Order: sequence, then C-alpha cells, then structure tokens
Amino acid sequence: MKRPSSKHTIFHLDCDEISEQIRFNSDDLFFEEALGDYREAGDEKNVAFVGTLVSKRRFIIAIAVTVFIFFSFIGRASALQLIHGEYYRALAEGNRTQIHSIPSERGLIYDRNGIILAENEPIFRLIARANQLPSDFDDYSSVVIKLSEVLHRSESDLLAELALIQEDEAESLIADDILYDDAMAFYVNREDYSGFYLEMTSQRRYITDTIPSLSHVLGFTAMINEDEYEGRRDEGYRSFDPIGKQGLELTFESSLRGEYGNEVVEVDAFGHIERIVAKDDPVQGGSLSTTIDARLQSYIESVLKDLLNNEASRASVIVMDPRTGEILSLVSWPAFDANLFSHGISVDAYQELLADADLPLFARAHSGEFPSGSTIKPVFAAAGLIEGIITQSTTFLSTGGLRIGIWYFPDWRASGHGVTDVYHAIADSVNTFFYLIGGGNEKFTGMGIEKLMEYAAQFGFGSPTGVELTSEADGFLPSKAWKLQAKGEQWYIGDTLHASIGQGDFLVTPLQIAASTSIFANDGVRMQPHLLLNDSPEGERIVDEEIATVIQDAMRQTVTQGTAQMLQSLPVAVAGKTGTAQWRTDRENHSWFTGFAPYQDPEIVVTVLIEEGATAAPATPIANAVMRWWFTE
Repeated sequence: MKRPSSKHTIFHLDCDEISEQIRFNSDDLFFEEALGDYREAGDEKNVAFVGTLVSKRRFIIAIAVTVFIFFSFIGRASALQLIHGEYYRALAEGNRTQIHSIPSERGLIYDRNGIILAENEPIFRLIARANQLPSDFDDYSSVVIKLSEVLHRSESDLLAELALIQEDEAESLIADDILYDDAMAFYVNREDYSGFYLEMTSQRRYITDTIPSLSHVLGFTAMINEDEYEGRRDEGYRSFDPIGKQGLELTFESSLRGEYGNEVVEVDAFGHIERIVAKDDPVQGGSLSTTIDARLQSYIESVLKDLLNNEASRASVIVMDPRTGEILSLVSWPAFDANLFSHGISVDAYQELLADADLPLFARAHSGEFPSGSTIKPVFAAAGLIEGIITQSTTFLSTGGLRIGIWYFPDWRASGHGVTDVYHAIADSVNTFFYLIGGGNEKFTGMGIEKLMEYAAQFGFGSPTGVELTSEADGFLPSKAWKLQAKGEQWYIGDTLHASIGQGDFLVTPLQIAASTSIFANDGVRMQPHLLLNDSPEGERIVDEEIATVIQDAMRQTVTQGTAQMLQSLPVAVAGKTGTAQWRTDRENHSWFTGFAPYQDPEIVVTVLIEEGATAAPATPIANAVMRWWFTE
C-alpha cells in the first residue's frame, strides 16, 4: 500500500483494521507510526473520536457544560410551568380564542295607540381587532389597500384612522353604516382581511321625519363619547356603541339597550375563525309604551304651521289628562329630525341648527323658563282663599290701576274693571285684585312675597314636575335674599306686585303651568305628569275641593264672559285662563292660554305659549283648534 501523498490525510481506522494492516504490512514505517500513536493514546487513557483526539480535561469540561445546559433547560421549563404557568396559559389561550361582542336589539318606543315612534333598521359595521392585525408590514399594507377599495376611502385616510386604534381596546370601529354591496364584497373575501370583521347591528329610525316635535320627547341615540364611555365601560359598553343622548332614550337607556351577548371563538394563526367555542345570546331591550298620542302631536304641528308667522314662530303646546297625569302631547316648536343625529349628523347640518335664531334644538315646553303672565292668577287666588285674606265674595274696586307712593301699577284696561270679586278677577284678568292679594296697600294687607312664593312652590313651581325627561327646568322663585345677593338691591313693594301678576323675576315652564291647571281641573288633586303609559302614580291633594270649585267656576267665566270668549263655539264647555307676559321692553309680549274641557268632567288640559305672540299670533286660537280636533276627530 502506497503512502498518502499528503500528511493531512485523515484515516478512519478501528482496531481490527490496524491489526490486519500490521499483519500484512509489518515493515511499512507509516503503519508502524500509526500504531505507535494509537498505543500511546491508549496508554494515556485518552479517547479517540472520529479522527479527533480529545484530552481528558476537555472531555470533563464538555460533560460539565452539557450537564449545565441540561439543568438550565429543566429549570427554565419548571419556571414557565410552575411560576408563570397561569400567565402563559392565559396568553396562549388568548392567542387561540377571542371574545366577540354581540349587540342586543334596542327596545321599540310606541305611542299610546301602538304607533311605532322609534324602531331599528339593520346596518353593517366594520370592526378592527388590534391584536389580530397583521404584524408584517407588507401584509398589513396589502390588507389596507384592499380595504380602502371596498370602503371607497383613500389609503392615507384609512391608515391614519387605524393608527388611532388603542391597543387596550379589544374592538374598534372603522366604518359605520356600510352600504350593502360593499358589505357583501367584504364578506365574500373576508379571509383576506386579517384583523377585520363585519358586524351586523342596527341603528335607530324615528317617526320624527314626519313629526319632528317628538324629537324633544324621544331624544335620540348616537355614538358614545369619551366621558360616557369612561363611566359605562364596566357595564359592557364598547367605545363606539350607540347610547341614548336626550329624552326618553337617555332616561330609559339601560332598559332600552338590553344586554349584549358574546361568543368565544377559536381562531387560527391568521385570526380566521375556526369554530365557536361558547356563546351567550344577547337579551333584547325592553320596549316603552308612552302616553303620547302621535296623531294629536302631528295635528298640533299642522296648526302651528298654519297660525304662526315670521313675527311669532316659537311655541309650546301641552295636552294632559288631569285625571291621570298622562301627557298626551308635548310640543316644542320649531323642532328638528332626530334621525339626523341617529344616522350621524354632518358638521354643516349641525351648524345650521345651531345658527337658527328660533333654536329648534331647544325643548322649550319643559326646558324653557318664561314669565307666567296672568296664567298664575288662579294659583294666587287659591292661595288668598286658603289663607283667608279673601273669600269668594270679597270685592275690590278697579279704577285702572293701583298707586303706591309715586309709583303707579296699571290694569290692562286703562278705564278699570269696576267692582271685582275673585270670579271676575280671573275671568277678566284684573291686575288690581291680585296686586292687593300679593302686596296690599294702606287699607289691605296682602300676603307678601314670601307667602306668594310658598304657595307657588306648593303648586309645583320652582322645581321640576318630575316628568321622565332629564332636561326639565325648574323655573325660578324670586326672594328678597336672592335679589340682594344677585343684584345688590333691596326688595321693593313693586317687586311683589309684579310677581303677583306673573311678571318680573318669577319664571315658570309651560309644563308647570299645565300641571298647575290640572290640579284645579282634577278638583284640587295633583297627579304626577308622566310619559310612561300604565304608570299610575298616586294623587296628592293640594287644594280643598270647595276652593278648587271656586277657581273652576272663575275659569269657566273666562270663556263665557271674559278674555277667551272665542272658545264658546267649541262642542264642549271649556274653562280657561289667558295671559300676556312682558319679558323685554323692546320685544313683543308672550301670549298664554291654559284651560281644561269638558268643564263638568275634565279629560284634557291644554296649555299654549306663543313667544312674542301677544299681537301677532295669540295663544287662544291655537287652543281652540286643538280642543276642537280632540272632541270631534
């Protein structure tokens, strides 16, 4: 056998091969050297590995390192399993399963006759899940490009919106109210849109496109804002869920919303749903039946459109059942369509509503505060009878006004009203009679401002009526202490005289006037005004029936021989009270009417306020039209 040509040649030998080579080539020096090396290695108790000789020291080090690495892996695995096991199991499970919200169907709202006032219409939404969006930039860009085509939006706008997604939010809204064709285009290729899914839900549809004044009663739903979300996220709200904003939608948000469901789904590595692991179905929201008569509300709107004009374009009309406190109609005019907000109002449309001088967004019937004018006179007449400072036969002489020192406080009729009792004082709205009840003169002691306001409060003024609307105002009851603090002025007798005829700083809401009129119509018993049908609150006696009867008879004379004689043409007997309220010297006075019918057995109270309508569009003709419709149609 020839010697290899290179000294770097490596031999792969075992003992048998070497012995064989020695036996047949014993005089070959090369193999003698090889054998000598092998024996020497054996003598040093070294171990030969595939062409490599490893020393004992190196072998021990290698074994030690191997053992160390082995036990390091064992220790790490133990730590992962025993110490952090629960955390990583939850993390792995979170990567494998996802919890999806299932919106509940919002409860419907009906009028007293079953007419739907608020319903739901289906819509599609596109939702993003931050923890399922592609982590690879190219994959992410590809999804965004495809999505921008489906949504008909620019890639830059979509990227900017996606950049706002909060990592701590499980779901974020990307597009609302998607067109059906676009939704289907997304759905059929949904596997291409990792991190995005289509949600079928609903949005509110209101009858307010035909009866806009119901917007102030129903309110509307819109996307939850940041403050609302922070207060309600623990109740299961998502950052883009709809929520009641005003009216009944706000008051009864919890019951109307129902309970959201959820489903636990198993997903693959790309976020695609493999199967549903568990599911809790949503609970539909409860429906509301209201006391509102939609046909009556619609008719009142048509009357206002016909009788109002450019000089008088703002009004409040309330119709109540005094026997139950049910509000049959609550009209604030002008109004707006709640669907604008429910469907997402544009900036231009919203600015147009805000810029309207007639304030269509303002629920003036229960949120507006106005001087009452003479509509407060039945209350103060009842107060005088209760206090005993007058009787039904007490009379005063009206000669055109009352003089106190250098000040003169006039009647509305310059020549005066002659000898006046409580019936005539209410029927013909005689100021002098109420000046004396409130402030008195040198010959007669009146009640004074404290007593006047005390009785006003007993009849519900100065505080909300309690109707199920969060925006209700409370009116204002002036006092000596208030004037001193607010204006830095003493209280004068003239302040009391103005308040006694519903002028000055004394303010009421139209709903408060309707509620106080209902007390007299209901023989002195106050029923809680309310909008929820079949709610039967207990009544509270405010006035003895005998005194209530005196006021009823006086208000009847308003129609038979007083300031509202036009109502005699109605098919039923009516009782009422007119009023004129000065609020600014440079503007027209407000026009009021409040009354009830039928006189003998009242079933409705009608209260009308026409702002700045004393000469341009008085309230009584509108009340006349409403009552005629009610008792004939």
